[in-house]
Amino acid sequence: MLVNQSIIKDIKAIIDQSRDKAIRAVDHERTQMYWHIGKRIFEEEQQGKDRADYGTFLIKYLSEQLQPEFGSGFSTRQINLYRQFYRTFENVHTLYAQLSWSQYKLLLSVDSQDKREFYIAETIKNNWTVRQLERQIYSSLYERLLLSNDKESVLAVARNEKQPSDAKEIIKDPMYLEFLGLKREASYYERDLESAIITHLQEFLLELGNGFSFVARQKRIHIEGDEFFVDLVFYNRILQCFVIIEIKTTKLTHQDIGQLQMYVNYYDRIEKLPHENPTIGILLCANKNDGVVKFTLPEEQKQIIASQYKLYLPTEKQLLDEVNKELDIFEEKDGTNDIK
Repeated sequence: MLVNQSIIKDIKAIIDQSRDKAIRAVDHERTQMYWHIGKRIFEEEQQGKDRADYGTFLIKYLSEQLQPEFGSGFSTRQINLYRQFYRTFENVHTLYAQLSWSQYKLLLSVDSQDKREFYIAETIKNNWTVRQLERQIYSSLYERLLLSNDKESVLAVARNEKQPSDAKEIIKDPMYLEFLGLKREASYYERDLESAIITHLQEFLLELGNGFSFVARQKRIHIEGDEFFVDLVFYNRILQCFVIIEIKTTKLTHQDIGQLQMYVNYYDRIEKLPHENPTIGILLCANKNDGVVKFTLPEEQKQIIASQYKLYLPTEKQLLDEVNKELDIFEEKDGTNDIK
């Protein structure tokens, strides 16, 4: 007797979905438990706040009483973590079911409420895994977006309170491509970097930002008998436009900018539909001179963006130095320190 084989596929999908829901439900209950434990510890500390070192004594005492029965989840380190969890999210009425305990632990390392709100909103919106959230925090996505945008815009876009109207609101400079696994001391041909990006396309889309989808590699275009090849073509559904990426492994020149401008013009005049927005061109380069970019392009243009790529994540000190340098420049221009 013949059986429709799709039934096996359907039942397996039902089982997998149910398992995932059960795991998420259990994890959410565990997260709620840790929050309430932290709350109870904090309340007890407040009653004994006049006694020196009472908090330290309390944590140690709780661990001695709970760990033999409930295991290593109640070591002094873990109990301290539950207390910190409650203190960090003390004003949250409902913990987000979309976030796992592992993601909440990562968020405890984020040192400001604005940054935490940003990463929470982006995690929920993009359904980031723990690994993806970790990578975005350690690559300082929030700070990198702040370098070309104000804090309110960055948070509003993350919360879906506004749609980005300018490519610079979502495209980062620099872009970190450490996931490609290329050694920074080696020299590469442009095709090597392009091939590595295609191999790690999912990670590259994550680094590009929200709303990107891949369209073509080495897209051939004909202009009155001449052939040209565009390195990478994407589409952004949020900005509703094509995004062309040209890769340059050497220092950026004005000729490179002119070539990309030609590709952008071609897509605007040939490929773009009437309801779509103007094409965006990104020059992904190893080294760039912002002055060359500025004087090669018309003032106030928003279609061509030069973004430097780096093959490794910076140290924390390097990143903080760079961010602080840029923030100081903004303060000098604005006469304020509102973005800190």
